[in-house]
Amino acid sequence: MRAHAVIRATTFHVPDGVVDNDALAKEFPEWSVDKIESKTGITRRHIAAATETSCDLAVAAARKLFASGACAAEDVDFVLLCTQSPDHFLPTTACIVQDRLGIPTTAGAFDFSLGCSGFIYGLSVAKGLIETNQARNVLLLTAETYSKFIHPADKSVRTLFGDAAAATLVAAEAPTVSDTSRGREELIGPFVFGTDGSGAQNLIVPSGAMRLARSAETALLVTDDSGNVRSDDHLYMNGAEIFNFTLRRVPHCVSALLEKASITMEQVDRFIFHQANAYMLEHLRRKIGVPKEKFVTAFESVGNTVSSTIPIALHVAVERGEIEPGHRVMLVGFGVGYSWGATLIRWGSR
Repeated sequence: MRAHAVIRATTFHVPDGVVDNDALAKEFPEWSVDKIESKTGITRRHIAAATETSCDLAVAAARKLFASGACAAEDVDFVLLCTQSPDHFLPTTACIVQDRLGIPTTAGAFDFSLGCSGFIYGLSVAKGLIETNQARNVLLLTAETYSKFIHPADKSVRTLFGDAAAATLVAAEAPTVSDTSRGREELIGPFVFGTDGSGAQNLIVPSGAMRLARSAETALLVTDDSGNVRSDDHLYMNGAEIFNFTLRRVPHCVSALLEKASITMEQVDRFIFHQANAYMLEHLRRKIGVPKEKFVTAFESVGNTVSSTIPIALHVAVERGEIEPGHRVMLVGFGVGYSWGATLIRWGSR
């Protein structure tokens, strides 16, 4: 009988460094504390130290997961690491994570480079590995240190992004006799995905890889019309275009998932969207028609942590009692790429 994939546990880790709105307001006097919070919904962000990497954050998150008793390192037979800020071009950071955590050398491990949709894609890969009997315990890690891409004088992105890692255990659950006799709803899935690479230039670090190597020329600083300072070595985000993209694609993504699952909005207990910022989330919530009491937000004290926003929000919502065993939860990721995806989960096994 085919095993079913289920999320067994989640946790997350943030670095010790903190930048709150008071600190940003002192650096950017034209933006008050109230203005920053009203525009972003964020009060503070955690920032990695100069020598602290995505690998370090991922390892710390995984160790928290192991300490919770959800599983031990020796139980893991596959490591998936979503990051766009790896330790090296090569080797893959997931291999370093495997060694540092003491995960058996019989385990598979690889990185995949996605941003705000990464957790959804990672769940899909984990589900595939488990339900084709290639793995039984998949450690799905998401980790980013976007702060290392951001120029200190670029308030357009500095007010938004924080560094973090999340660890999720996706495990095999054996079907029961009643499951096989009457059929069983998936505990993770179905999925819908989307890609539009024509938007690649709207959220990008232009230099540093093979297309454009870093040089004295790429390091030249420019100041945009809003007073934000950056070079081609830094993160650039066209906020207006990203906003338009989300309003255009995300509602269709939600509708497509509901249709694929043959359910209605009313049959979803909670919705967790990529925690981009308060302004964007409220526009999406209103446009899609999600009731406030079903719409989870949990980014105020960590900021936009890219691929970790959804698992962080899931973990926090469970701790707050907003998500209970048996709840059907819709997860929706969207952003850099452009890339988007959505899925449904049943929280807890039945």
